[in-house]
Amino acid sequence: MPRKKTSSLVNQQVGIRLSSHEKLCAERMKNIQDSIKELNKEVKLLRNEVSTGKGIVKVLVFLGTIAATIIGFFQFR
Repeated sequence: MPRKKTSSLVNQQVGIRLSSHEKLCAERMKNIQDSIKELNKEVKLLRNEVSTGKGIVKVLVFLGTIAATIIGFFQFR
């Protein structure tokens, strides 16, 4: 009989350790999910900034082309 008591006591202790481990893992997973959500928001903002930058570069290249054309036209005359 004492053997059953010790095995059940061990099982209870293992259950308690697993329970605390599961709580710890759940907290870590929650932190990871929050971090992923925050990173997704930052990625969206960066995409918008990069798209804006690409648009500005295109406009500057267009204006530079027009300026170079005008300067070239007046130098050949």
